[in-house]
Parts: sequence; structure tokens; C-alpha cells
Amino acid sequence: MSIAFLLTTLVVVATPGTGVVYTLAAALSRGRRAGVVAAFGCALGIVPHVLATVTGLAALLNASAAAFQVLKYAGVAYLLYMAWATVRDKDAIAVEEGTTPDSARHVIVRAVLINILNPKLTIFFFAFLPQFVSPHEPHALTRMLALSGVFMLATFLVFAAYGVLAASVRSHVTSRPRVMAWLRRGFAGSFVALGAKLAFTAR
Repeated sequence: MSIAFLLTTLVVVATPGTGVVYTLAAALSRGRRAGVVAAFGCALGIVPHVLATVTGLAALLNASAAAFQVLKYAGVAYLLYMAWATVRDKDAIAVEEGTTPDSARHVIVRAVLINILNPKLTIFFFAFLPQFVSPHEPHALTRMLALSGVFMLATFLVFAAYGVLAASVRSHVTSRPRVMAWLRRGFAGSFVALGAKLAFTAR
């Protein structure tokens, strides 16, 4: 494993996107555990993209404009739904004592959907991994899966760090109704902006 791969992975993972926004929202609403659960869900949502890459589905998405557009706009629709739900539900970011199994499950499901419905992630893996795996080397598939595992681990650790940091200031933020109202709008606006960015990106 090269230093270049690790550095590139850290830069990509640490760059704020939908997963980071969702992890921050979960941590502020339910605390540190929920932030870590959301980070796990975001990392879990990478698995389908890894499988798509190694099985060749990424090549299909890259070649088929229709397939890419369908998945892309499904992702856009889901991000807009997240924005609408955040603004509509005044308890979307509210102090809750702990997390129940159901709420944890919902956090994971939402986090997984956010990543699954992002075709750019599949294309990213399709373009990213071959730079560090030679098709002529033995056990290339195993090496690709190992590098993907490192990427997922880095995603979880970085996102969890975001969540823990957000949870550490949770009590100072959630006790102020006006701040909470602006936070809801801010998170909703972030989901809209990320959805717009996804909508206007080409393959």
C-alpha cells in the first residue's frame, strides 16, 4: 500500500459531502453514539460501489448515459427529500437521551441510502482503484478489495471523528432554539446544494 493511496484517500474522505453532513446532523440530534452509527452506515454504503467496481457495473454506468442518469436523479431526489424532512420535522435535530435500536437502524439505513444513490462514488472507485492496482499483477482482485477496505475504514474513522466533535458541542448548541432553527435550515440547505451539485455533474 503506497503513501500516495493513503494521502489521496484521506483527502477524498475528509472533504465534506453528504455523508459528513448527515453524520454531523445525527451527532447533534442524538449524540456521540448516533454520530458513530451514522459514520458506520456511510462506510457500509460504500460496499455496493466496491462490488459494482469489481464486477464491472461501474463500466456499464460509465458507458450508459441512461443508467447513470437514472441513478443520479434518484440520488438527487433522496437528497431533496432529506432537506424537506429536516426542515419539516422540528425534532430532526433535537436532544434525545440515547438511541434505541430502531433509531440506530434508521440512522444506518439513511446513511447507506445516501451513499448508494451516488453514482459518482462508483465512477470514482472505477477511476481511482486501477491507479494503485496493476491488472497484470497476481491477485489483483484481492488487492483491489483490500484497498477498498482501507478506504472504508478511513471513511468510518474520519466520519466518526466528525461525529464525536459535533457531539462534544451538542449541549451548547441544542439548548438554543434559534441556533437549532438555523442549524435545521443550514443542514437542509446543504442537502439541497449537494443535490444540485449531483444533478449538474456529468459522467
